[in-house]
Amino acid sequence: MADQTDLEARIRAIEDIEAIKQVKARYWRCVDKKLWTELEEVFAEDATADYGPDLKFQGRKAIIDFLIASLGGEAQVSFHGGHNPEIRLTSVTTATATWPIQAFVLVDPNTRVEDWGHYEDEYVKVDGQWKKKSVKIVPILQEWSMKKRPRP
Repeated sequence: MADQTDLEARIRAIEDIEAIKQVKARYWRCVDKKLWTELEEVFAEDATADYGPDLKFQGRKAIIDFLIASLGGEAQVSFHGGHNPEIRLTSVTTATATWPIQAFVLVDPNTRVEDWGHYEDEYVKVDGQWKKKSVKIVPILQEWSMKKRPRP
């Protein structure tokens, strides 16, 4: 039978895992709805991002500036969906997670991209709140679709 301390630790772990799921959901919602100010709350100040070979960023501001530049236009629409996370608490203030994802991005009215892969994330608890410490996309498949424009 579990003692009180063990039970409290297990409940805290469940609460932490759920809080991390909420951080990731907020990340995708804020990106897709272009809620850039709210997105700032998702990242630790010294966060890093690896979105691809030439898309590495250091610091919350640099990450958000990149997301605004690449997804912030009126013609750009995105939808990110993740599921079945594997979350590992590595200490009382750190965690890692792997998230299978599918993403859709309308780059412009004639170009769309669909991505399948995994996010490999690190999280840190700052002042009692979980934040993204690092994000890395590990692609499996990327498909570009381009409509042919009618000739004038």
